Amino acid sequence: MVADMQVVWFKKDLRVQDHAPLKRASLRGGPVLPLYVFEPDFWRQPDASGRHFSFLAECLEDLRQDLARLGQTLIIRTGDVTDILGALSRERPIERLWSHEETGNAWTFERDKRVAGWCRSKGIAWTECRQTGVLRGLKNRDGWARKWDTFMAEAPVEPPQLTPLTGIDPGNVPAPGELGLADDPCPGRQSGGRTKALSTLESFLFSRGKTYRAAMSTPVRAFNACSRLSPHLTFGTLSMRETAQAAWARQRQLKESLFPGRSTWQASMRSFSGRLHWHCHFMQKLEDETRLEHHNLHGAYDGLRPSAPDLTRLRAWEAGETGLPFVDACMRCLRDTGWMNFRMRAMLIAVSSYHLWLDWRAPGEHLARLFTDYEPGIHWPQVQMQSGTTGINTIRIYNPVKQGLDQDPDGTFVRMWVPELANLDGQNVHEPWKADGAGKILGKSYPFPIVDYLSAAKEAREKVWAIRKGQAFRGKSADIQEKHGSRKSGIAMRGQERTRRRTRRNRSSDQADLFEIPT
Repeated sequence: MVADMQVVWFKKDLRVQDHAPLKRASLRGGPVLPLYVFEPDFWRQPDASGRHFSFLAECLEDLRQDLARLGQTLIIRTGDVTDILGALSRERPIERLWSHEETGNAWTFERDKRVAGWCRSKGIAWTECRQTGVLRGLKNRDGWARKWDTFMAEAPVEPPQLTPLTGIDPGNVPAPGELGLADDPCPGRQSGGRTKALSTLESFLFSRGKTYRAAMSTPVRAFNACSRLSPHLTFGTLSMRETAQAAWARQRQLKESLFPGRSTWQASMRSFSGRLHWHCHFMQKLEDETRLEHHNLHGAYDGLRPSAPDLTRLRAWEAGETGLPFVDACMRCLRDTGWMNFRMRAMLIAVSSYHLWLDWRAPGEHLARLFTDYEPGIHWPQVQMQSGTTGINTIRIYNPVKQGLDQDPDGTFVRMWVPELANLDGQNVHEPWKADGAGKILGKSYPFPIVDYLSAAKEAREKVWAIRKGQAFRGKSADIQEKHGSRKSGIAMRGQERTRRRTRRNRSSDQADLFEIPT
């Protein structure tokens, strides 16, 4: 008698190490079918892009090799996942479906509900396992950090040996055009896959990361000093537990060593470990309130900005042609590399929201497509936070010229990405309208500023703060804070030295400048 199959559905967990569904499925005793499904409707969503696909395809190549070494290669299909499961079940009965929980966009949330309904109709159990610090069905945030700490301290799950399945076509990765994806050139994009993830982690912890804490704010230094692990955490080539434990091990090693520069390393590793916690903290917001992707968290901001964007302003911002050099340099760099450090991500969305007075939804979708590390659970809460629509965070209106002077004082970054201004000296590169001979550049090879950034910021500030007055606003804000606000701050070396850890409430710690985390 042939045993029924265990189907392990891979989504954003593209590894065999620390993979609970794969391990638990193998313990059932029957054959295990590892499955990845390319879903055309998913790739038609406005937050999907070709660079996401390309990174994913590289991850699947590594995953397929790793699974083959365990005994059974990855099966790849294209179509609606319930149709694919139905076809597989007709070839061989499925006893149980396994996967990790996913905090994805609204489309994946609705897709998962359809899969759950299909499983119930077929009498097939679906077991979803936790893989991050996000807690499904959470009632409140009390004790959340302690639970994160406990989960991350557990031993990583070892990969199992698998019994080969016969007679099943392994399938292939479809071409981007088959999914309706347009060309998405990104020459500086990071490469995907488990091998790249491990080498990136190693180089950060032992080579690149020394100046992480000091260098993370400036794009001049952040590309090397930041971890660059965010796309690997997004696609799951590394688990959060693996990453946290590697960082803790490095902290212990630093504590026990004496060498020049140790204190700088220690400060950077403490900062990085804290950001791993924040990664899950922001994902928990979308898990608890899925409407965050499409609706203002605080309803008082409904109608504040025009629902239909000013297309002239939006297109100039998207193209890096606002006439604000540091903003344009960041957008052009992001377009060509798929990555940007956290402060500049925040500045980009803030400029679109305040100076250009655009509703956050269209700019948020554009950035989602550009970020190789797009993680919906972090992205949408952060987009709203930087747009000032949460009702619980400080309003941050970045001065785009001051940011350039602070983060790129000699103009190196701007000259690299805005070559139209390459011949301007000193601070003139950040304020070309003040330069001698500006008339030869502005309005010709480079645009005049699309807005007066100082007066636009003043007007935006007045409009946003006017809404925050009144008891009704404060009452709703208190409810939002109770549901979504952090209960912790200063989390430096979690998972260790528990008796020395101090806990305190901090109602403002959610105001940190964070974006796709860790950066």
